[in-house]
Amino acid sequence: MTHLKKNRSKLTVYFFSALIALIVSLAAMSLNKNEESKNTAAVQVVDVPSKKVLYTADNEGNIKPLDFTETTDKVLDAVVHIKSTKTASSGMAEARQLPDPFREFFGDRFKGQSPEGLQPMPMVGTGSGVIINEKGYIVTNNHVIENADEVEVTLYNNESYKATVIGTDPSTDLALLQIKADNLKTMALINSDDVEVGEWVLAVGNPLGLNSTVTAGIVSAKARNININKDKFAVESFIQTDAAINPGNSGGALVNLDGNLIGINTAIASRTGTYNGYGFAVPSNIVTKVVEDLLKYGTVQRGMLGVTIRTMDSGLAKEKRVDFVKGVWVENVGEGSAAQKAGIEPGDIILEANGKQTLTSPRLQEIIASKRPGDKVDISINREGKIKEFEVVLQNTQGTTDINKKEKKEVLNLLGADFETIDKEMAKKLNIDGGVQVVRLYPGQIRKQTQMREGFVITHIDGKKVETVAEVAEILEGKQGGVMLEGVYDGQPGKYYYAFGLDNSF
Repeated sequence: MTHLKKNRSKLTVYFFSALIALIVSLAAMSLNKNEESKNTAAVQVVDVPSKKVLYTADNEGNIKPLDFTETTDKVLDAVVHIKSTKTASSGMAEARQLPDPFREFFGDRFKGQSPEGLQPMPMVGTGSGVIINEKGYIVTNNHVIENADEVEVTLYNNESYKATVIGTDPSTDLALLQIKADNLKTMALINSDDVEVGEWVLAVGNPLGLNSTVTAGIVSAKARNININKDKFAVESFIQTDAAINPGNSGGALVNLDGNLIGINTAIASRTGTYNGYGFAVPSNIVTKVVEDLLKYGTVQRGMLGVTIRTMDSGLAKEKRVDFVKGVWVENVGEGSAAQKAGIEPGDIILEANGKQTLTSPRLQEIIASKRPGDKVDISINREGKIKEFEVVLQNTQGTTDINKKEKKEVLNLLGADFETIDKEMAKKLNIDGGVQVVRLYPGQIRKQTQMREGFVITHIDGKKVETVAEVAEILEGKQGGVMLEGVYDGQPGKYYYAFGLDNSF
């Protein structure tokens, strides 16, 4: 009966659309005949009411006008323009083995100048972002702000703010920023599993330098993998759309007709570098998980099955000499992995995860990416024609179920770095008592003012020994003015010094 009602609804839509189109055509013909007798160069018609001639049906089969204006009004204020700036390296030698640390400090004042004193041209990149709550948190793509020294956010009303990077996740190409502003308009994230192929969507962003651009299209496919993310633990399960997406749309919003966020626009499929038919967005379910982890733990918690997988198709079935079954083929199972401990074996075909069908590898990746180490996932597999059920306890990348928390201090976000306390083995290898390693750099004071590289191990701050991330935060919290970092690199002899200015009021 439901199917019959939907068919009747569609016939009703076609009938009314055709009828209205016919009336409009006849009216135009009549108008043309009347105007033929008048000797006027042009006629301007004023206050002609517009008619909506396109209709769509909601999930209940109710007919409603297909009008994008209300949706646009809801979302434009929540989509921002992002400018990332990087100062080109001047080729100055990195400061190392300096007996007088003040030489490094004063030398750093001229960072970015050539030997002739000429300032290098800054490199500027642009993209988009989406405000997701009133505290100024903004989601964008990691590649929009990656390698930048500074990030600036401009709202729809043209107000601009310096942004702090709260955290990044290269595996999903997402980043979380924050600005300090009041009365921000926000956008709600919804369950992207409910999004259907063929559904109308809008892409909102700042493509090709054109701010606040809205394009319309439909969802062309789900769970797409286009192998664009080269991170070791990359997760790609894109929503595909034919709404026009161009460079500058990255980090912008893909919304449904209710004005809710269903994805973050990330990539395009193009031979020319511009729109050529298809764009791809990270589903809102993955976005929600990444944001929750960054805010709660300071870093993304990635649950791992520990398997190598391939989407089943006729060719693979023939290659493996098995009957074709829709699902995900398990090529290899890692030693000591969560999958091995649960009993999953190479040659199994994964059919479902937590009751959700896994017809493709990207879809399985998407489901697992929404979980954390220690979470339990019910896996249904086909093994030589027999259906078996397994409960898998997901592990982290180190093979444990531990949650890895990062010290969450505003000053550490201001520095633009992720830190880890080194273990005893590494300290012994480096011939130091202990220290704190800079494991990742993103826009902030360190990258802006120094030439530090990822992997640097901090041993002293302003002459004080540090051995834990908490000690780094304690020394820098509330500090104003110059800061001197002393430390070492693994595999490189000697001590290195980095100095920068810190303003905690930023």
